[in-house]
Amino acid sequence: MPTDPPAPAPQPSPVRELATFGSGCFWCTEAVLEQLDGVLEVTSGYAGGEVENPTYEQVCSGTTGHAEVVQIVFDPARISYAQLLDWFFRAHDPTTLDRQGPDHGTQYRSVVFTHSAAQQAEAQAAIARAQPHWRDPIVTEVAPAPRFWPAEGYHQDYFRRNPNQGYCRVMIAPKLQKLGLEPKPGR
Repeated sequence: MPTDPPAPAPQPSPVRELATFGSGCFWCTEAVLEQLDGVLEVTSGYAGGEVENPTYEQVCSGTTGHAEVVQIVFDPARISYAQLLDWFFRAHDPTTLDRQGPDHGTQYRSVVFTHSAAQQAEAQAAIARAQPHWRDPIVTEVAPAPRFWPAEGYHQDYFRRNPNQGYCRVMIAPKLQKLGLEPKPGR
């Protein structure tokens, strides 16, 4: 009696998309977004400035024009760009110009760097969805994605590697708790 060949194993979605967001300190933004199902990679870095391959110290000086951002690789079959944007607007105050909590300066601005016309339209729609939840006007910048410069290695996965560091305990852990997110082990 012939047997049927085994069914092929399910394959992961080969589609990956890119998103780039700035919402204050990249340690906080990274810690939130890497908890979301469908987010495959989060890299902290710098974008939107005039200096080639900037350092953290240069960006912190506020003179390079860069924002601290995260670049996200995600599976759109598991989380849509619109859902990522909704998390982005929940995770920070998009009504404060160049400031998030104790961090202030243009490097901490709220920004969505878009990678396509579709992302540009989605970002504008997300602002419209989010605005009723804020008393003050949303000041998030939406602009085409410039060159992304990965931050130094010690900034990557900062919260996961340094959960007991003072800033992490005071700023990031309460933010994750407020958003109902628990750090995933091993990420």
